[in-house]
Amino acid sequence: MFKTRKVVIVGAGHVGSHVALALIQSGEADDIVLIDILKEKAAAQALDLDDGVSGALCGRDAIIRAGEYSELNDADILVMAFGRSRRPGETRLDMFDDSIKMANEVISHLKQVDFKGIMISISNPADIICEHIRRQMNWEPNRCFCTGTSLESYRLLRVLSAATGYSRKSIQAFCMGEHGNSSFVAWSAIRIGSKSFAQLRAERPELAALSLDDLQLQVKRAGDIEVDGKGCTEFGIANAACMLIKAIFHDEKLIWPCSTVLSGEYGQKDVAAGVPCVIGKNGIEEILELPLTEEEQAKFAASCDILRGFLDRAGSL
Repeated sequence: MFKTRKVVIVGAGHVGSHVALALIQSGEADDIVLIDILKEKAAAQALDLDDGVSGALCGRDAIIRAGEYSELNDADILVMAFGRSRRPGETRLDMFDDSIKMANEVISHLKQVDFKGIMISISNPADIICEHIRRQMNWEPNRCFCTGTSLESYRLLRVLSAATGYSRKSIQAFCMGEHGNSSFVAWSAIRIGSKSFAQLRAERPELAALSLDDLQLQVKRAGDIEVDGKGCTEFGIANAACMLIKAIFHDEKLIWPCSTVLSGEYGQKDVAAGVPCVIGKNGIEEILELPLTEEEQAKFAASCDILRGFLDRAGSL
């Protein structure tokens, strides 16, 4: 018997609307509901998106509409995309105070409904907001996680493809830690085809000549360039959210970095940070522990310490 795949998106701004568009174009949701504190904006975004359903690339129909939090009672996926855009010169952590206030308002609504599905959070500072909501709602970790370093990993694939000439599809690489300035590239885990990046650099002088620090800087600077130039980021993260939703609906067992609370993995507890996870029908089904180098382990610990401090602050508000 056919089951409708229902996704509720909280926040109808740049990111939320593009998540909805990605779902429409891919055909990965049948029923999409937008919720926003600005009800007229949510209704207008839904109508504009609905205008495009007939021309969706997937060739499928979908229902897209504005709604209330009660829609969560039978929803499969909840996407958190509320919040303001990052301003030029700001880090994601600078958004903490504003975002926590918004998160607490959203939590007050969540406590009035009976949501049994999986939450994927995007709202910045992403790791902190997601884990704060999870703790306040007392939801199981597997069904409440954030996109984490997904966007940094997309950017890393772009940067590595441009630098090496290999297709992004042939590169396995990702970032770990905070979705923010303390994230880092797990260089020791990068594979191109069946070979490690380190092995390829040892064999090919043109790859050995690449500066890893410069490649890392390109990944870190991408968000700042986008925010300075256009005022927000929206397309990449929307596709990342759609990819995760697809992995859940199709039980793909996708291995991808997401932010989830750690319980001893990588030597960390009571903090949520971006780590490679297995994504399937139950959400995060497994955390994969990589044999990081000593330097990488130290970077991950430092990133977790930053996040833990803000999480403690959120819990005291």
